[in-house]
Amino acid sequence: MAKQIEVSRIFNAPVEMVWKVWTDPELVKRWWGPKHFTAPVAKIDFRVGGKSLVSMRAPQEFGGQEHFSIWEYVEIIQHISIEFIQRISNENGEAIPPASVGLPEDFPLAVNTIVSFKIIDSNKTEMRITEQAEFGSISNFAQLGLEQTMEKIVAIFN
Repeated sequence: MAKQIEVSRIFNAPVEMVWKVWTDPELVKRWWGPKHFTAPVAKIDFRVGGKSLVSMRAPQEFGGQEHFSIWEYVEIIQHISIEFIQRISNENGEAIPPASVGLPEDFPLAVNTIVSFKIIDSNKTEMRITEQAEFGSISNFAQLGLEQTMEKIVAIFN
C-alpha cells in the first residue's frame, strides 16, 4: 500500500499568488476536495502551531455527507514550503477516528502533508503536494483525490 502520494503542477502565476491558495479561506473553499465535492467550511489559522478546520461535502448522488478535517501546521517557510498534519475531525475541529464517520477501518489517522513551491521565473511557479501516510485500502482513491484537487487549483488560475 502507498506510503507516499504526490502531484505537482506549474502555474503561470507568481509564487505569492500560488501561496495564497493555502492561506485565503475563500480560495481554499474553491479547491479543497475531489471533483464535484464542495468545501463549505475553511477556517484558516495559518501559523506554526495553528490549526485550520476545513470541510468537504459530497454531491447528493454520493450521499451528500460532509466530512471535516483539521490541518495542524508544523513548519511554514514563506513562499518555500508548508508542512502540516491532516486528521479527520468533527465540526468543532476535534480529531476523531475516521471509522466513526463511516470511512474505512484502515483510513490513516494522520497524513503528513508537505507543499513545496519552486519559483521558475517571476510569473511561473511549480507547486508540489506530497502526502505521507499508511493509506491502506484507500491509496488509489487518495492519489485520484489529490490529482482532482490539484486540477481545481489549476482552474483558479485559468
